[in-house]
Amino acid sequence: MTPDKIQFPKEKETMLMTLHCRAIQSQWKEPILHDPWAEDAMQHIDYDIRRNYSALGWRLVGKMGCTVVATRAATFDLLTTQFLADHPHATVLHVGCGMDSRVFRVNPPGDVQWYDVDYPDVVDLRRRLLPDRSSSHLIGASLEDLTWLSQVPRDQPTLLLAEGVLMYLGEAEVKALLTAVAERFPGGQMVFDVVHPMILKSVGSNVGGTGATYRWSLNEPQDIKLLEPKLELIKEYRMHELVGFSRFALPVRTIFRAQEIIPALRRMNRIVVYRYQGAGSDVPGGH
Repeated sequence: MTPDKIQFPKEKETMLMTLHCRAIQSQWKEPILHDPWAEDAMQHIDYDIRRNYSALGWRLVGKMGCTVVATRAATFDLLTTQFLADHPHATVLHVGCGMDSRVFRVNPPGDVQWYDVDYPDVVDLRRRLLPDRSSSHLIGASLEDLTWLSQVPRDQPTLLLAEGVLMYLGEAEVKALLTAVAERFPGGQMVFDVVHPMILKSVGSNVGGTGATYRWSLNEPQDIKLLEPKLELIKEYRMHELVGFSRFALPVRTIFRAQEIIPALRRMNRIVVYRYQGAGSDVPGGH
């Protein structure tokens, strides 16, 4: 198949950056994240993240960036698997899914209803490049328009996954999404990554050189209650706790661990896990 000429603006190009990184590290001798679906998809897309780097720059920055992408994705996979082990009849809302093959990597039980949600053009690309899967559904919609939730049954514990997504939304849109899920479903968990306000100020409107804009940040994890009071923190995962952290070079690991001494630097980029319980429900959110 001839590679498609894929061009996405701003934050949508970051989707191709992470896809490319997952594919590259999947080909390593000992990958952090085994992702043959990403490898196959990149065979049909004319996009190369390495064009943004010199050869030296790619060796110094690119490999570390791909390691970050892989450790984050592998940690999301692990947290998803743990939730589904406790809730084998659950619903999963994978919002801003991009070209992520998580549903294939996790391979959830047949009774799990999985919804991959992203812009219609992204969903069209998924249909072309990723295989179909039973009990898996694609929804083409903007996260600013929550009417898509009407397509999702309301009767099962529900896991919301948002990897590399919420920081691109405004605070009002983040609040609307979290509140809609907490009010609509009987209970479950929400897993997403957040950036510190310092990142919001320093990175501005040029994330990864794409021109994409960070719009939302979180300082203390308990601050989420200002947006949705039903959320109860389970855990805040820092860099050294991510799956595959040991794969970073020793100097990089040392820098990350040294940053944890300073509160602001410790929370530059984290994965947070919250539980929620709908009104009148006895569905647990997990541990």
